[in-house]
Amino acid sequence: MKDTEATAIASYLQPLNIKTWAEEDRPREKLLLKGKAALSDAELIAILIGSGTPKLTAVDVGKLILGAVSNDLNELAKLSVKELMKHKGIGEAKAITIVSALELGRRRKETAAAARTQITCSTDIYNYIKPQLLDLPHEEFWIILLNRANVVMKKESISSGGVAGTVADPKIIFKKALEQLASSIILVHNHPSGNIKPSAADISLTKKMKEVGQFLDLPVLDHIIFTDNDYYSFADEGML
Repeated sequence: MKDTEATAIASYLQPLNIKTWAEEDRPREKLLLKGKAALSDAELIAILIGSGTPKLTAVDVGKLILGAVSNDLNELAKLSVKELMKHKGIGEAKAITIVSALELGRRRKETAAAARTQITCSTDIYNYIKPQLLDLPHEEFWIILLNRANVVMKKESISSGGVAGTVADPKIIFKKALEQLASSIILVHNHPSGNIKPSAADISLTKKMKEVGQFLDLPVLDHIIFTDNDYYSFADEGML
């Protein structure tokens, strides 16, 4: 065998290593040289996980992970540690790093929405509560308390349940609203299935909450059914 052929084969058999690439193509160096915006999603994941496998670079692993969720970062954010560990080259520590990074991104959105917000329509409600309910695999029930100017005083989680439902106790909800001296209240819960159509239980609860609110002079302005891509407003649909 010729020396050149032997060298080529030996090179092929060696583990892929980002350090063998041109410096400008290495994710960390690329970020320093060109800025974070120059990196692809796969390269950013490569920085998080730090290393690949004997046959795949960290960037390759990043591409495989993204490919499994159709390159959708919102879908990636829904994956658990165990689900990420199904990918070659991703152990528990690397999976935790990815989950933590995506959670920081979600919390950044939440912080940005923390400023005093005035609710003028159902879209305002949807956008305001999105950081809490986006990507959840289970149902949660939240309330938003408003002052007389429809400015948000507080948002609070009432309950967390399974994939098919959660409990919303009117006594607990109105107790919290009265304690905060709220002028009105908005109900929100999510449907992890993506179906925005209200169930019979949703309709019944909304009717009961409206009646209690009228009695206490604490009107329920809306009830939003939240999904990652759309929502249903009882007020908009004339159901409140």
